[in-house]
Amino acid sequence: MDFFNTMTPKEASNLNPLVLAFVGDAVQSLFVREYLVHKHDHKAGELHKLASAHVNAHSQAQLAEKVFGMLTEEEQSVFLRGRNGKNNHKAKNQSLVDYKKATGIEAVLGYLYLTGNKQRIKEILENSL
Repeated sequence: MDFFNTMTPKEASNLNPLVLAFVGDAVQSLFVREYLVHKHDHKAGELHKLASAHVNAHSQAQLAEKVFGMLTEEEQSVFLRGRNGKNNHKAKNQSLVDYKKATGIEAVLGYLYLTGNKQRIKEILENSL
């Protein structure tokens, strides 16, 4: 199995938006963790606390609001599909509105990752740090 094949935009768009969000959450988590390792000389527990402050529904919702206007038409479409996707999970310690916005931005990040657009991920996530 080749783990790093990219998808075409059409293939990625055909995925369930919650699957894109599943990938996008991991992408953001890895980006933030790598950023923190380069910026701070802390033990793993402290790095985890710092990362958790950035990778949660409230922070992701704030990121979504901040970057929505800079998203391309295609990225906005993915965001809206993710935000409006039927999710059976309840928002834990967050408002439903924040949870839906977070899912939308995660879907965008998942879409970009799966289509191999890592530079665009960096442009978006730099707004969260």
